[in-house]
Amino acid sequence: MALRKIVLAASAVMGSAWALSTEDMLAAPRRSTANVNPSGEIALFSSTRYNWTTHKSKTTWHILDIASGNITDAPFDSAVSEVVWVGPVNTSILYINETNEEVPGGVTLWTADVRDFAPTLVASLNAPFAGLKAVQTKSGNINFVVNTKAYWNNGSAYNEELASKPLSSGGLYDNTFVRHWNEYITHERFSIFSGVLTAEKANATGSGKLSFNGKVKNLLWGINATVTRPETPVQPFGDQGDYDISPDGKTVAFLTKSPHLSKANYTASYIYLVPHDGSEVAVPVNGPNTSAPKTAQGASGYPRWSPDGTKLAYGQQDGIYYESDRFKLYVATVDGLKSEVKSVAEDWDSTPSGLAWGPEGHLYVASELNAMNRLWVVPYEAEASYKPENFTGEDTYVSDFSVLPDGSVLVSAASGWTSRMFYVQKPGSDKKVLFTANEVDPELAGLQENSTTYFWFQNKDGDNIQTFVFLPTDFDPAKKYPLAFIVHGGPQVAQGDNWSTRWNLRLWADQGFVVTTVQFTGTPSYGQEFTDKIANNWGGTPYTDLEEAFEYMRKNIPYIDTDNAIAAGASYGAFMMNWIQGHALGKKFKAIVSHDGKLSQRGAYATEELWFIQKDQNGTVWDNPENYALWDPLDYVGNFTTPQFIVHNDLDYRVVVSDGVMLFNILQSRGVPSRFLHFPDEGHWVLNRENSLLWHKYIFNWIRYYTGQDKELIQDPVIKQ
Repeated sequence: MALRKIVLAASAVMGSAWALSTEDMLAAPRRSTANVNPSGEIALFSSTRYNWTTHKSKTTWHILDIASGNITDAPFDSAVSEVVWVGPVNTSILYINETNEEVPGGVTLWTADVRDFAPTLVASLNAPFAGLKAVQTKSGNINFVVNTKAYWNNGSAYNEELASKPLSSGGLYDNTFVRHWNEYITHERFSIFSGVLTAEKANATGSGKLSFNGKVKNLLWGINATVTRPETPVQPFGDQGDYDISPDGKTVAFLTKSPHLSKANYTASYIYLVPHDGSEVAVPVNGPNTSAPKTAQGASGYPRWSPDGTKLAYGQQDGIYYESDRFKLYVATVDGLKSEVKSVAEDWDSTPSGLAWGPEGHLYVASELNAMNRLWVVPYEAEASYKPENFTGEDTYVSDFSVLPDGSVLVSAASGWTSRMFYVQKPGSDKKVLFTANEVDPELAGLQENSTTYFWFQNKDGDNIQTFVFLPTDFDPAKKYPLAFIVHGGPQVAQGDNWSTRWNLRLWADQGFVVTTVQFTGTPSYGQEFTDKIANNWGGTPYTDLEEAFEYMRKNIPYIDTDNAIAAGASYGAFMMNWIQGHALGKKFKAIVSHDGKLSQRGAYATEELWFIQKDQNGTVWDNPENYALWDPLDYVGNFTTPQFIVHNDLDYRVVVSDGVMLFNILQSRGVPSRFLHFPDEGHWVLNRENSLLWHKYIFNWIRYYTGQDKELIQDPVIKQ
């Protein structure tokens, strides 16, 4: 049955080291990705560390020398939130300082040289602007774009600290998009604003004193929107990657949701072009009535200008209500605000997540393969049949990258054994590692590269299923370890060998477990057909994949004790916990952990992105009620017997808290051992470090207790009736 099996040989015992602790994982430096200067010689990155004594975090900035790998402290402090490389020399920067002494809630812009740091205040901005991008024009001026919320009635920048406070807290809605992720929708929308830092008495090199007239222009203002008002960055996860400024500073490309379709029911979004000075209304590059292919109508992403400013590359899905459709590559030839779009390597069965232009018109593209984000090179004129080759391998997960002048890339990566790695690699060559966190941070000193492995098996449909295995510190294959059977969320999200501060599977392993995560049917990065198979199949093939994976481990991996196992999952993974509770697989676990999971498929209309449930259930609840009943865990609660720990949060508007309360009430009423952990100030994820510490404490105690490693459950503070 096994197609490929990679596990540590019986003689391969990992070297002695201390285990990773929850406190260390949460406090260890969280490093940003690297921001490379124009010459490709140095890069800036930030690092944020948490102190459990002061209960505060501190951010520092650092300079990475790309040739040597040496790291030094940058000459500015944590008040600097963003930096862009722009100015007369390769070490010139423009940065945002989060404070503004003149305008409460505003920010300031400063220029400096990182080698000879003497910062100059160049602009005071009257709102909490972020997402800075900038270029220096031939005149020496610096054209910049930033984003913040804007007033709905006039498009001006919104500053909550200066805004008048209404006497009533009520909000009136007349369309379906009432709330999103963890916030209720308000009148204000995010917009991008343009501004100019004017060079006075510029010399031949373009240097000179810069001045600012205090004016910024809303570049989204005037777009005709019949249903959905334009918004950039697209919320809730959009950032400056949703827009780009042309190399000459004249034109801005940006992404916004389709103005003629409902945000609750459709995923479609389009790329627009607009003059930097806002002298004309933005026009679409793709979508209806453009030169883009008629098949490409779905969500768009990551618009990027070519170095000569004549082309714009981006990605787009075909379907207008399917978030997990395959992204395809496109390149638009741009003349002013006119564009002509062509597809690139259209038959490549992969989903790009980001891109950059490299030498000779090549596109450097980030895309997942087998649950690991990797880099590929694609000629911008590649024919449909072109098949790119990955050149970064499978040992780390590519978080971000920058193309260097010689065609190599500086990669910011991570894995289950390092929270951040920087390396340089050229297509066809080996990587040169400049930095890896586990060799520097004392909190991560126990992490080793050989602590993750994987195996494959073939499921009942003939598909190849990959399962990742995370091993504890001082792992000994001659011993037998309890199993932590983790089911990933999404469901169309892979969970491979990557670093996380929410579900860090290596940390779970160091609670005394071997941890597995099955890339079941529906997981992306194994081909679009495989991803699509989960539609109207939530409790079908994915469930039998999990059964088969469990049975495979029982028969083939001697160091895993499947008779002493727990199961855990969040989001879709928590739905699956509720599903297996009522089915045979649930009886094979000593205990279950579910975080923010659905108990009622038919109650899913309490969510916000309706296109998600309607796509995955192949229709609406009124046209196809049988689909919602087909995989509904609520119908099987009479079979629930396995002890279950439940987490659910008030600000989770995707999977509402009532599902968690309902599940807990049912388990308690049935006499099933259960606990309910609730955070009133968290959404779909637990992000506050103090909350996260509590989350880990109670969950790890639960799974260790039911596998015989802890003698008792934590009893204080338990809220009693």
